[in-house]
Amino acid sequence: MSDDSRSPLSVHTTLGLGGPARQLTTVTSVDEIVSGVRECVRDEQPLLLLGGGSNVVIADDGFPGTVLLIRSQGWEITHEDDHVSVTVQAGHEWDEFVLGMIELGFSGIECLSGIPGAVGGTPIQNVGAYGQEVSETITAVTAYDRDEGGIRAFTNAECLFEYRHSRFKRSERWVVLDVTFRLRVDPLSGPIAYPELARGLEVPPGERVPLAAARQAVLELRRGKGMVLDPGDPDTRSAGSFFINPLVSHGYPSGAPAWPMPNGVVKVSAAWLIENAGFHKGYRRGPAAISSKHTLALTNPDKGTTKDLLELAGEIRDGVLDRFGITLHPEVVLVNCTI
Repeated sequence: MSDDSRSPLSVHTTLGLGGPARQLTTVTSVDEIVSGVRECVRDEQPLLLLGGGSNVVIADDGFPGTVLLIRSQGWEITHEDDHVSVTVQAGHEWDEFVLGMIELGFSGIECLSGIPGAVGGTPIQNVGAYGQEVSETITAVTAYDRDEGGIRAFTNAECLFEYRHSRFKRSERWVVLDVTFRLRVDPLSGPIAYPELARGLEVPPGERVPLAAARQAVLELRRGKGMVLDPGDPDTRSAGSFFINPLVSHGYPSGAPAWPMPNGVVKVSAAWLIENAGFHKGYRRGPAAISSKHTLALTNPDKGTTKDLLELAGEIRDGVLDRFGITLHPEVVLVNCTI
């Protein structure tokens, strides 16, 4: 456990935004994480857990409490005939884990390549991309209970996974310590379900391809959208998709890409709504901008402020509401700030 209180939070986020924390501490093991959380609970101090910093927008004023930088590392593998069970520490870099599984010939998360952040963040919002979601392979999540003061293991069903949601999202009660995945021992990907990815691979939907080929195609698609971190590309100074694709029960615009979901609702493309409300790629408001590659990503190319970014987000949200009567909600986590 180390004290990093002189470091601004901006250096720990992909947006490069965020003021100082009252206390900033790096924790590298389950024991250190639990100890740090217990200390904050005991002292009634505000607490923020920060992994890869890829899905947060932190206020210019920073955070008026303790920030724990989760940096626990490593995984353990248990073989189960044609599957493996892999338990990964919450602070481990997600894409490094995905690459490791591909190199070992374990299939099930290859289409989630290139996503920034830490493993512990993936079950919180049920991370998904290109036809895969982590809820399809997660079998257990171990979390510390801030209310009861103990450690609990959740089964997949108990995680209450939904589209970009789980029981852990926007709840301060649970602190994810590790995540267990069940992956196939198989050199081939799962059936390629996402049309854009199938086109990139030049295979029909439903085809299976070598794991490395699936990863490479996903990375190429993500790079084309500015969604693979690159210090030389200002479009990657973002938090990924800023707004979530809205779920509507009726009345979505004609021509908007939409996908049927459970319970009679439809998922509508937020990118289409934004573009057709008049906010094109590269649209700017001061130092903040929509990515020149991907409409859903709000970027900080000129190292502006959180206030700049949120003003742009508010303009987009209000414009879509005025044009289509649909309210966009942030996919990112807003810390000590609001739109």
